[in-house]
Amino acid sequence: MSEKLQKVLARAGKGSRREMETIISAGRVSVNGKVAYLGDRVEGSEQIKIDGHSVSLQAKDDEICRVLMYNKPEGEMCTRKDPEGRPTVFDRLPKLDSSRWIAVGRLDINTSGMLLFTTDGELANRLMHPSRKVEREYAVRVFGEVNEAMLQRLRAGVKLEDGPARFQKITYRGGEGRNHWFHVVLSEGRNREVRRLWESQEVQVSRLIRVRYGDMEMKRQLPSGGWTELSLKEVNYYRQLVGLPPEVQSKVKVDEKVMDNAKSRRIRRSVKKHQTRHQQSTRRRRS
Repeated sequence: MSEKLQKVLARAGKGSRREMETIISAGRVSVNGKVAYLGDRVEGSEQIKIDGHSVSLQAKDDEICRVLMYNKPEGEMCTRKDPEGRPTVFDRLPKLDSSRWIAVGRLDINTSGMLLFTTDGELANRLMHPSRKVEREYAVRVFGEVNEAMLQRLRAGVKLEDGPARFQKITYRGGEGRNHWFHVVLSEGRNREVRRLWESQEVQVSRLIRVRYGDMEMKRQLPSGGWTELSLKEVNYYRQLVGLPPEVQSKVKVDEKVMDNAKSRRIRRSVKKHQTRHQQSTRRRRS
């Protein structure tokens, strides 16, 4: 049975389906020596190349689907390489031999919290796609006066420049003066959507933290800048959530599942060393 080329490449770990559509449209993909076009279908036995480099589809079929949870700090870019030399969310992830980590959505440079990575492009695509309605929950600190009429408008829906948007749920979490904390839930990941929704009510977001993706919350003891690999049960939660078959193997050993204080301290030390090396490298480039 044939499948769309971008879907096959995404499943092979070469990027998200959207990224694959972009490189196909740019003429960077060939099938059996001929330039591929968006909409082409393949059966999996063809010789597929990206920028002249062969793509091994069969090897990918045998690989284990892996998922990382990353606690993104503010100041990191959701890109593989930043031309200005700023730190990126990919800098500290474990190295892979035959595939690569794909970010499940993005968080802007001033947003922190839970960010998922996977080696399975199809899983990433489904978790991000609006049709799946996977919930994202954010802790938001807003500056300005907030009243019930504003909250009602945000629940009912407001018109943004790229279409209507709304929060499915808003919960007040306290505050002092003109600073107030709320937890908000939505089921799509449009660019700066949380910030733009609050700005439509003339209040400013001064802090934004993603705390949940689906029903899984950020692990409390995972330090800022640290990552942990999800267990087989956790990986299969996300696969079942978006209608993919379960995995039967995991890279995670049983004793690695618990995020205890000792592991948290080890991650903090590792993050600190990485930050120090990055700062030293930045200073050398500037000098």
